[in-house]
Amino acid sequence: MVLVKLTINGKEVEVQEGTSILKAAEQAGVDIPRLCYDDSLEPVGACRLCIVEVKGARNLVPSCVTAVSPGMVVETESPKVIKSRRMTLDLLLSNHPLECLTCDKNGDCRLQDYAYLYDVKHSSFEGEKNNYTIDDSNPYIIRDMNKCILCGKCVRTCAQVKERQVINFANRGFNTKIAPAMDTLLAESACVSCARCLVVCPVGALTYKNLAGKGRTYEIKKEQVTCFFCDAGCQFDLNYKGDNVIGVTARAPGEGRPLCLKGRLGMELLYSDHPQPPMLKKDDKFVEVSWAEALGLESVLDKLMEQEKK
Repeated sequence: MVLVKLTINGKEVEVQEGTSILKAAEQAGVDIPRLCYDDSLEPVGACRLCIVEVKGARNLVPSCVTAVSPGMVVETESPKVIKSRRMTLDLLLSNHPLECLTCDKNGDCRLQDYAYLYDVKHSSFEGEKNNYTIDDSNPYIIRDMNKCILCGKCVRTCAQVKERQVINFANRGFNTKIAPAMDTLLAESACVSCARCLVVCPVGALTYKNLAGKGRTYEIKKEQVTCFFCDAGCQFDLNYKGDNVIGVTARAPGEGRPLCLKGRLGMELLYSDHPQPPMLKKDDKFVEVSWAEALGLESVLDKLMEQEKK
């Protein structure tokens, strides 16, 4: 293993060769803001919020896709870096609704956190804003593309599972958005409601329909549980408000763990105090079904009933 020495904010750091500046900073206890980066996804350097200043470099560099080099000198909070991050946040807010008071992600929104950190209260740019219709056609997911910051994390996490790739970037320029094929409603797409995209979304563009309006972030406590419906062992969170479980949410999928609706519904039935009736798509429409059908237990129950008759 080849080690590389560099300096981050005046502190000498030694990390493995090939490590990104962002990960090296983390090892040194330095947090670098990021919106498009996620440990479970391939870095793309799209949001430009993780930029840092490297001595000798012509421009600020995205730390998530820039590898360390021997003797590198990095500043993560220089005046030039702070100015650039403020401008990035300013541009993001120019086409983002300032509805934090009523947004379900209030208190758990990275854009909100960084706007507060860098004192960006509103955008200095005036002009047209997107005005998309909120897509609540799916019984489990609400999509508000007005709040989307085009980080692409939902696209990449959906593409990690073979043969899913339900969503992607559509259109260009000001009209760029994340959408299913042919820009259909989510309920009309091939989406399996696994909620991988909700796990990685840093803002309020994607939220759980069954949790809408049920509690603020600071009111909800989470307890981790493991799904046992298959050997993947996916992780879920029980969402407590007081002593009641008001819903189940997926955790970071991680490599090799695809997440699925069946697992989340199973956890809902097992732990939730008031589980909502499950819905599955039949003939391209969502219809209410029995829990046995939703969890794929009908054949098991039929066999048991046949055995009892004998």
